[in-house]
This record gives sequence, C-alpha cells and structure tokens, in this order.
Amino acid sequence: MSATTTDTEGAAALPEPGGRRLYSDAERARRDATKWTLVQGILAPLQFVVFLISLALVLRYLWTGAGYEAATLSIIIKTALLFTIMITGAIWEKVVFGQYLFAPAFFWEDAFSFGVIALHSLYIYALLADGFTATTQMYIALAAYAAYVVNAGQFLWKLRMARLDAESRA
Repeated sequence: MSATTTDTEGAAALPEPGGRRLYSDAERARRDATKWTLVQGILAPLQFVVFLISLALVLRYLWTGAGYEAATLSIIIKTALLFTIMITGAIWEKVVFGQYLFAPAFFWEDAFSFGVIALHSLYIYALLADGFTATTQMYIALAAYAAYVVNAGQFLWKLRMARLDAESRA
C-alpha cells in the first residue's frame, strides 16, 4: 500500500514510488523560482561532457602510455566541476528543501555523492603524494568515474521522477 503525503500547503500530494512525492507544491515552486536550478542544469551536462573527454584521455593513457599530462589536467578539471556542482547543489537543496544536504527526497543521491567526492579526492591525493604510479592514479580516476556514473544515474532517475510528477499534476 502506498502512502500519500501532504505538502506544506496542506493539499494532498501524489505519492512517489516508495510512498513520498518528490516535491511538495511549495518545494516545486521554490525549485522553479531559484537561479540555482539553472546553475545545476548548466553544470550537470558540462560535467558530463568533461567526464567523457577525460575518460577518453585516461583510457588512451592506460592503453598507449601517451598523454599523461592531458589526462591529468582533464581529471583535475572534472574534479573541480564535481566540487562546484556539489557546493551549488547543496545551496539548491537549502533553497528548495530548507537544508543543505540529505533532504529526504535526495538522501541516497547525496550519500553516494560523498563516495564520489572521496574517490576524486583520493585521486588528487595520489597525484600530489609520492609513491603512486601514474597508472595507479589513472585507475583511481577510473574508480571515481565509475562511481560518478552510478551517481549521475541516480540524479537522472530523480529528474525522470520529477517529470512524471509534473505530468501527473497537469
């Protein structure tokens, strides 16, 4: 049996699979009104394009041994974008849900994001620390990228849920 929630305005809300609607009416209005939604909408695809380029450069290095500098620079750029999208995403979450992270609607996405950040940070550590070979650094980057793909999938699923919710309201 699926529970129906009540939004902050007191109106009955349609349930999300699992029992809770993704956005109350008030949250949806705040989401649509904030500039941070646009910021996220720009940063997410930009980060994905940088990820694809960087992945190609990392794989090229691992297959051929050529292009270490280009692969390294691309991973640093990808990591900087990841931190930027995490910070701006936390601001977005504060505006929409009233808390910086772990709002119920995005709890698991946020939790997994910390794993993604940890792996990207491990790469930066490996890059700066002695004792890590270039190949090891690239494999750490690949692990970070694999986690990023899972996390991106989580957010794409939420985007789909939001669209389905909007269609059901229309």
